[in-house]
Amino acid sequence: MKGGSPPLAKAGLELLKNIADDIRELQLPPEKGRISLAQPVLPLSVVRDTRPYLETITHQLNGSYDHGWYDACAVMMRRLIETLIIEVFEKRGTARRIQTPTGDFFQLKKLIGQILVEPNLNLGRKTKQALSDVKELGDNSAHSRWYTTHRGDIDNIKTNFRVAVQELVGRSGQA
Repeated sequence: MKGGSPPLAKAGLELLKNIADDIRELQLPPEKGRISLAQPVLPLSVVRDTRPYLETITHQLNGSYDHGWYDACAVMMRRLIETLIIEVFEKRGTARRIQTPTGDFFQLKKLIGQILVEPNLNLGRKTKQALSDVKELGDNSAHSRWYTTHRGDIDNIKTNFRVAVQELVGRSGQA
């Protein structure tokens, strides 16, 4: 560099690199995710003040729907149902009924089978229907190479989904 100061140029380049790094960092979403402003699938009030991870899942499923990421929404709906079924068994002190000999929880199909025959539980009709519908939609969304979920697929089951989540939240002692 004729007439220039190499240390000054080097410091300037380092400053520009730091600024570029800061800009990239500012553009990232928050570490723990965003709060969904819209509640198109499940009102947050259904899980508010229960457990933080239930609220996070609800934000994620609502946010996914709001952005048109319907496969992601369906998978999060499935995850919420699965989590709540486990919570119900834990509340009743019967979690061992839904675990393998090594302590892992059953997959959703078997969890649903177990909760449907759980003594003295007698789930509501809409909840029973929602368990099946959410599992099927979530499985298709997560595992079918050719299937993509559409808005109407979620719209068709979201009322019963809300009913099921409310019932399971109540039965898990979270309400």
